[in-house]
Amino acid sequence: MHSAPRALCPHVEWAVGGVLGVRVTLDWIRQPASPGTWRAEFSWQGRPGTASKLASALRGWHLLRFEVTSEPCATAEGERYSSTPELGIFHAVTGIHGDILIPEDRLRAALARAGRGESDLEAEIAKLLGKPWDDELEPFRYAGEGAPVRWLHQVV
Repeated sequence: MHSAPRALCPHVEWAVGGVLGVRVTLDWIRQPASPGTWRAEFSWQGRPGTASKLASALRGWHLLRFEVTSEPCATAEGERYSSTPELGIFHAVTGIHGDILIPEDRLRAALARAGRGESDLEAEIAKLLGKPWDDELEPFRYAGEGAPVRWLHQVV
């Protein structure tokens, strides 16, 4: 969680706990990149698809900035979700080395929009790679260096 208003923090814990099936208490610290907000970090283990459930549980709160990532495994590619109040949610599939994997239909659509003059190809590719989300979240990531991390384990 990159930033959340204080009143939203317990709701975030309840939502995450509901998805993971365990009680979650996060170590919230002040978020210097956005005074008046708080941040928390945690790691979890779960079945493939858990990242999408976490992102879905959190996406309804407009004032929350967050990222959820899932490492690839033998049965599933990895995933990355990023969310900001201004941009909404971004989803990408990631490979074993962390690279974003863009499906060919999304690439074809971006090329078609650029070819029709509806947008710039560079801007289309930037969106496919999540650059606008990275640009907005980067100050929040740096502000959290040294933040405590709580390890959550779910038996699979």
